[in-house]
Amino acid sequence: MATIAAYTSPSLGHVLPFAGVLLELQRRGHRIRLRTLASEVGRMRGLGFDADAVDPTVSAVEFDDWRARRMLDAYRRMCEIFCERGRREGPDLRSLIDASQPDLVLTDVNTWGAAAVAEGCGLPWVSLATYPPAMRSHGCPPYGPGLPPATGPAGRARDAIITRTIYDPAMRTTTPMLNAMRADVAGLPPIADYDAMVRRAPLTLVTTAEPLEYRHDDWAPDLQLVGPTTWEPPAAPPTWLAEIEGPIVLVATATDYQGDTDIVRTALLALADEPVTVVATMAHGARLGIPVPPNARIERFVPHSQLLVRASVAITHGGLGVTQQALSHGVPVVAVPYGRDQLEVAARVQHAGAGLRLPRSRLTPERLRHAVRRASGMRAGVAAVAAGLAAAGGAPRAADLIEEQLALQSARGGR
Repeated sequence: MATIAAYTSPSLGHVLPFAGVLLELQRRGHRIRLRTLASEVGRMRGLGFDADAVDPTVSAVEFDDWRARRMLDAYRRMCEIFCERGRREGPDLRSLIDASQPDLVLTDVNTWGAAAVAEGCGLPWVSLATYPPAMRSHGCPPYGPGLPPATGPAGRARDAIITRTIYDPAMRTTTPMLNAMRADVAGLPPIADYDAMVRRAPLTLVTTAEPLEYRHDDWAPDLQLVGPTTWEPPAAPPTWLAEIEGPIVLVATATDYQGDTDIVRTALLALADEPVTVVATMAHGARLGIPVPPNARIERFVPHSQLLVRASVAITHGGLGVTQQALSHGVPVVAVPYGRDQLEVAARVQHAGAGLRLPRSRLTPERLRHAVRRASGMRAGVAAVAAGLAAAGGAPRAADLIEEQLALQSARGGR
């Protein structure tokens, strides 16, 4: 069997989708050598992986793009962060490769420096995208603002304007930084833009599926939708959960703080008089500044699946992991995106008829309460999305495709 060297972004929202794939590969007899978020190393070792923390200087680069006021500024800051981390990731992955002599390298789509080393090392290489990557795609709106698909002359004109005023300037600003990092880390030649970087991987697995994700006729064969792959840590249900009567509304914020405390604060105010129990998970433990009403609880961590089996609606920040988990449980979503890929995820939820998008600028208790009431009736769209996510195959399908890459290498005479 093969040795897989896996390298994740130091974020829980990226570690858990990797864990699902790696567990399936391990079940098939492959050995896993992993570098990941320091706080998760013990848990990953408990799963049987040979796990260590990523270089601490990678995590030390603060992900503060949420402070940007303009979308172009946020793009630029994200690129600076990924490149700054990348200069540390590259040597870190190289040391893992030297120590483990793997048969295949699996990298995170957010680890640009690790991707550069993987590209240059000559080994089979697969990238895992835990959100829809920011790529151009024929017939789809420009990535970033969270626009719905549009057709006809008006739609094409809108997309052309957004491409010219947002997407293209972002690429012109960030591509020189990307190329400088790739040259410094791995001596690689320049590439055209971010799209070209993603497509340098022989295979990228995207952890979502139609009909939540838009149709991409120009992605295959090097980008494949595999559906959700997230593994959830086992935990005993909290004693208070059995005492709750009636439906639950789950409120989930980002695992890495990005200023999204307002979602929880507004949800508490919006639903204080509704016949539901609000359970908000806030991994970062931010302070709310208001009293918690009698029908609400704030928790740092509860396995979301334990709440979703009782939930009528989930209010999320638009992160793909928790949003898809809710939809897979048949729970409609109200997404309040704060940036990054969340604007795109929220747009996809609304386009699929599986919930509603409430822009951050319009977040008020009255509007959120109205959105929750409307979303609760959108069961047909949720059922269609849940069926599509299940049919995509998840971690077993991802493992199949990774093993195909290993077989191709073996057929070429590789080790």
